[in-house]
Amino acid sequence: MDAISDAPPLPHERRSLYRRITGAIGDQMPKGLYARALIIIIAPMVLLQSVLTFVFLERHWQMVTRRLSTVTVQNIAMLIDIYRDFPQDPDAETLIRLADSDLGLRIRFEPGEELPEANSRPFFDLLDTTLSDELTRQIGRPFWIDTVGRSNFVDIRIKLDDGVMHVLARRSQTYASNSQIFLIWMVGTSLVLLTVAILFLRNQIKPILRLSEAAESFGKGRPPPDDFRPRGAREVRQAANAFIEMRDRIERHVEQRTIMLAGVSHDLRTVLTRFNLQLALFEETPELDALRADVDEMQAMLEDYMAFAKGDAGEEIVRADIG
Repeated sequence: MDAISDAPPLPHERRSLYRRITGAIGDQMPKGLYARALIIIIAPMVLLQSVLTFVFLERHWQMVTRRLSTVTVQNIAMLIDIYRDFPQDPDAETLIRLADSDLGLRIRFEPGEELPEANSRPFFDLLDTTLSDELTRQIGRPFWIDTVGRSNFVDIRIKLDDGVMHVLARRSQTYASNSQIFLIWMVGTSLVLLTVAILFLRNQIKPILRLSEAAESFGKGRPPPDDFRPRGAREVRQAANAFIEMRDRIERHVEQRTIMLAGVSHDLRTVLTRFNLQLALFEETPELDALRADVDEMQAMLEDYMAFAKGDAGEEIVRADIG
């Protein structure tokens, strides 16, 4: 029993499973030609953009942000070492001035201050994660950062032995902010190309829809739309011309059959009229009544044929109230 249960699935079982999976996916897909064509256009574009965005964010954006954060944290570590190891003026004015003019960092020292409580990280925390890793690796002191409060600056606070060091750095010093331009251009151009593709696709789908409407109208006995004509791509034009030729052949066939039935009915009516005249000349007998009933039955059948012929000759379909 174990050998049977561990046996690999048979080829027909694998095919059946594949058909069930593809059938389930097909049931969820749109049924219209226009919607499916849109998916064929949009899906590869979205997939390509997703791959490019992932590679760009993973390789370029993250790498540039890490390098910028590394340089900024190195400058902060150097300022901390200078403040700790070399005597300064009482308010560290020289160090503050050099940091602002040479490093682009606005710093100040607050003796006796404590770090505030940690903020919740933003949803997209690439800068927070990278900057926190570099501060932990290079400085190794308690810190507090805020990358959201001031849109153009990053607020960094580091706990020193006698207080807290405040550092205000421009966001561009720690974060590859210009990378968003790439995403904006990529999404913008994709939307433009997608709009153009949708417009061209509508023009290509419209002749197919018109052909479908004409075929449905002809199948229901209604006249085709007045503005129906072959247009669109070459294959669609060929299909439309083939439909028009088929419609003309069917109409000629119906017309010829109607003419034939009308001719046969006319000839039979002439014969029945002669029968009625001859029966009218005989005396009334039971046998004559039976013959007259047969002639009347043939007359009714002939009228049915005539009505059928008239119905095929182009009777217009109208709505009727059947109660």
